[in-house]
Amino acid sequence: MKHDYPVEACGVFGVYGVPDVAPLIYKGLFSLQHRGQEGAGMVVSDGEKVRSTKGLGLVSDVLSKDAIEELKGGLGIGHVRYSTTGSSRLQNVQPIVVECVDGIWAVAHNGNLVNASKLRRMYQEAGAIFQTSTDSEVLVHLLADPMYRTRPRRVARALGELEGSFSFLLMTKNCVMAARDRLGFRPLSIGKLGNAWVFASETCALAQVGAEYVRDVNPGELVIVDGTGMHSSIFAESEKGKLAQCVFELVYFARPDSLIFGENVHNVRLKYGMRLA
Repeated sequence: MKHDYPVEACGVFGVYGVPDVAPLIYKGLFSLQHRGQEGAGMVVSDGEKVRSTKGLGLVSDVLSKDAIEELKGGLGIGHVRYSTTGSSRLQNVQPIVVECVDGIWAVAHNGNLVNASKLRRMYQEAGAIFQTSTDSEVLVHLLADPMYRTRPRRVARALGELEGSFSFLLMTKNCVMAARDRLGFRPLSIGKLGNAWVFASETCALAQVGAEYVRDVNPGELVIVDGTGMHSSIFAESEKGKLAQCVFELVYFARPDSLIFGENVHNVRLKYGMRLA
């Protein structure tokens, strides 16, 4: 660690099914600003074109009113960053946007992949070129790999190759996906806003946009939302009852009014204090 105090976690926020999604994502990211102040970004699709903006700095500085007005569409994802992996430079700000043979993919990640170096080296040896120094980028190379791209359950198979902690939001021009590692290390919640679906690192962001909390993305689960509705599948089975949830989410990272791992953060902190006393 380059600091003598705990580093913060990144925050992700995504929406599917709102006519003008960018202002909603802005509000969601603003409420997650405490999870990362180094950079922010947003990717939005209208079903045909995918538009994005990102930069170094706070949400209010990066996502200006003019920038948001350019992002037209009904689905999108956003990210606020603290550089746990990769240096603090523009290329590393997320969401990462790439174009594969089958179209554009966007990825926003909270967590750390412990086998990223191994996967990165494997693809570089095969001639792949990486745009960033973050661990998150290995996922887009897995998605573009013919071994996964041409087979059923493509995204689930790619996610199954990852080891470590992750809460991912992924997006194509017509769908939003959410996934969480098999041990549930990082939080990721699902909310409902009318007929729209909302995903957020913390439930405080759902409340900020008026969405009702539905449930958490389960450990090892991939949730896909598209024109046919919400679909769920398990990409990685964990041992029954075995979880590895980050305690710092409850004592440091999360806002006190959030539900994390099914518990109110403020109440958990009170109970921790009582036990310590």
